[in-house]
Amino acid sequence: MISLGGYLGRNLNFEGGQIGSIFATLGIASLVMPGIIGIIADKWVNAERLLGICHLFGAGALFYASTLTDYDHMYWAMLINLFFYMPTIALNNTVAYNALEQYKYDIVKAFPPIRTFGTIGFIVAMWVVDLSGFKNSNAQLYVGSIASLFMALYSFTLPACPPAKTEHKSLLSALGLDALVLFKTKKMAVFFFFAMLLGAALQITNSYGDLFIGSFKSIPEYAESFGVKHSVILLSLSQMSETLFILTIPFFLKRFGIKQVMLMSMIAWVLRFGFFGIGNPGSGLTLLILSMIVYGMAFDFFNISGSLFVETEAKPEIRASAQGLFMMMTNGLGAIMGGYASGAIVDLYSKYGEGGVLISRDWPTIWFIFAGYAMVIAVLFALFFKYKHKAQSI
Repeated sequence: MISLGGYLGRNLNFEGGQIGSIFATLGIASLVMPGIIGIIADKWVNAERLLGICHLFGAGALFYASTLTDYDHMYWAMLINLFFYMPTIALNNTVAYNALEQYKYDIVKAFPPIRTFGTIGFIVAMWVVDLSGFKNSNAQLYVGSIASLFMALYSFTLPACPPAKTEHKSLLSALGLDALVLFKTKKMAVFFFFAMLLGAALQITNSYGDLFIGSFKSIPEYAESFGVKHSVILLSLSQMSETLFILTIPFFLKRFGIKQVMLMSMIAWVLRFGFFGIGNPGSGLTLLILSMIVYGMAFDFFNISGSLFVETEAKPEIRASAQGLFMMMTNGLGAIMGGYASGAIVDLYSKYGEGGVLISRDWPTIWFIFAGYAMVIAVLFALFFKYKHKAQSI
């Protein structure tokens, strides 16, 4: 996710719009596949086996992608990969909860510390790909393919998680669409609309962050800087920040409420993009580091706080569907919109030569446009989202 954009742009000479559309496949896959795979796990196939099967197909798709150099085939390879990868996020939780229950653990206490290893694994993968030099080649796809293969084999050894025979989940419910009744409430309709708009910003720096920092290699004074040589390690500070800000969410939600917390997230996105616009790997390295730090607030205060808000506002009988709707608005529609729109902006401020070879790209303007977008969302959200919060002591 973090290093692919740089590889596609630098090595395969993909245009900004092409890179954006490839990252938009995450949104396309998120719209339907988690729900469909969820129904299969609920009714017919053990969740741990389905988890393994999904990772096997993902491993094959990533291996195939490693052999490709053209846009059309790469697009379809990544779309197929994400069709099978996105459902594994929910399957992971299902299998983990089942295992903890079987061994009589308190899920509320035991699962969060286990889940943090997912983010740690994300960081470790980024460091390995960076320090090995794989970020600049298709070797990163081999790493992903091999990891997916090992995960598939490991999944088949996990405690059995058979289908819940008593649960009859319709496709409508699995996709989160029976929670559409929430749109009858103006507060929730406004919330979901802005969730979609902010969801468009979630993957922008993942798509172009490494490509942007790597672009300084053509400038002699930055070519040998730590940031350019180890751009993925620099970007991994974002995930480190994410693990820390997760711990602050209970305090901020109780003290300030969902509206203020969401506004903090939106302003953090403004700073995330703005610091990219004025930073560089040399004298402006501090600004890039600040951008990585505020990412934790930008991502967590929206993604996790938003999910908790939906959980508390939805009636018990539609809470699962409401979560599905929230994910569909953010990682589905939002990601699709953000992928294609950001690609169009990047291409608008790029100059290409014959054969699509990049001549120049106005990165500061690109990042300032993204920052402006986040600021407009923040202002409109402050005006139109009506929510009264009673502060609670911690």
